[in-house]
Amino acid sequence: MYRNYLKIISILIFKVSIAQETPIDFSNSIDNFNVWGGSTFTTRLSPTESNNTVGEFFRSNSPLEQGYYIDLTKPIDLDVEDKITLLFYAFDPNIHTVIVKLERGSNPDLEVGKTVSTHNDWTELTFDFSTIGGTGMYDRLTIRIDDGSSVSGTFLIDNVNDNSTFTDPNALDVIYNDLVWGDEFNTNGSLDFTKWHHQTQVIIPGVGWANNEEQHYTSRSDNSFVDNGFLNIVAKKEVYSDQGITKNYTSARLNSKFAFTYGRVDVRAKLPLGDGTWPAIWTLGKNINEDGAYWDNQGFGSVSWPACGEIDIMEHGLGPINHTSSALHTPSSFANTINKASQEISDVADNFHIYSVNWSPNQITFLIDGIGFYTYNPNIKDLNTWPFDLDQYIILNVAMGGISGSIDPDFLQSNMVIDYVRVYQNNSLNSNDYDITGTIKLFPNPARTHFKMSSTSKIDYIEVNNILGKLMLKTDAINEPINIEGLQTGVYFVTIFLENSKTTKKLVIK
Repeated sequence: MYRNYLKIISILIFKVSIAQETPIDFSNSIDNFNVWGGSTFTTRLSPTESNNTVGEFFRSNSPLEQGYYIDLTKPIDLDVEDKITLLFYAFDPNIHTVIVKLERGSNPDLEVGKTVSTHNDWTELTFDFSTIGGTGMYDRLTIRIDDGSSVSGTFLIDNVNDNSTFTDPNALDVIYNDLVWGDEFNTNGSLDFTKWHHQTQVIIPGVGWANNEEQHYTSRSDNSFVDNGFLNIVAKKEVYSDQGITKNYTSARLNSKFAFTYGRVDVRAKLPLGDGTWPAIWTLGKNINEDGAYWDNQGFGSVSWPACGEIDIMEHGLGPINHTSSALHTPSSFANTINKASQEISDVADNFHIYSVNWSPNQITFLIDGIGFYTYNPNIKDLNTWPFDLDQYIILNVAMGGISGSIDPDFLQSNMVIDYVRVYQNNSLNSNDYDITGTIKLFPNPARTHFKMSSTSKIDYIEVNNILGKLMLKTDAINEPINIEGLQTGVYFVTIFLENSKTTKKLVIK
């Protein structure tokens, strides 16, 4: 949100290629292939299984090389497993050649081809790289179909697998359970000023805010108020003069009077409507030298942006409607940052969603409605890549225009509506709470339909709660597989009640 205001390099790209690992079954939005040469890739339901999502590859009639590739977070290691399998489906009766190529490896690129004549049915193909002496690790997998052909075709792919064990690249490494700060916005009227500061002083004297934004921020109740259990941040079209600058829009920008190092932030929000609105939920380092910011006013400002670090939990307006994004700004990546990811949500202005960040000493993971979609974990953590070992504070605001785009000329007013802001940390970490891999085991994790428990201690019963704390199931039948088919995909906490009355929490991702 706090871009380089001296010069905006370019508008953020709308779609981000997110890395994946095998097995690839297209059930997750990150199972996303990139294309070249006129081919296209999308996902669809299998023609033989109504609840199974598969990859659909289209090859144009150009004889030029066409293909599809995906970058892998976990490289394929041919020294451990030298065979790759996949399911292939053709709609036409022609003989097709499928080539799997491994690139960006410790050794030169390798490829193996297979021919298939079956149509209107799935065929399992095995690509044996031992037949060409394949060794080493590779982190790009490329698929080409019918090289040199001038006939277009549509083909389906599923279950691309090197028989390695799947690990979720966005699995949380630390689970934060203790609510340490928040606001439920239960009192109508003004904000709770023991928790929030209105930041109204422009950061560029005589100009305004960063990114050529077109609003003034005010402390008026017209632009921020609490009503019926919700905080409203209101962007309005109106001519407003302040600090010697006249703007055509007003809004509000709130700083939390709470700063913290490590933890989880959950914000349940419904976003404003209108081209040019730019709502954001984000954090800045408490040490930022920014006149008018709450913590700088308290004497903590000592470094400039981006050395303070910035965590953009959610921004909307940098792309099409319903396109939300998250990003990290650091000295090694700012303004047109490379550390970012985006998600498409169908109803950001019509329904509430929970926008979250889980920030540990080792990684920062972004989530929407409890589902992780991007993790930042640089190999080298120094002042350039990781200014995230000091306190950050929360900012809620709605900007207008700037790099988010032109403003709808018919825009008059729209609200970002926030149900709650919650910050979790771990106040009483101990081995009983978090060392589940020892005496207590929960598996598989991630789980799809069932999970099992084993323990050297007597378990009285367990409870499974969603991320909002709602009890989803309770059982003392811990010697049997525990059925979770009725639970939606998401993050859950398993509370284990032992004979000594101790409790332990474990994350389950279905």
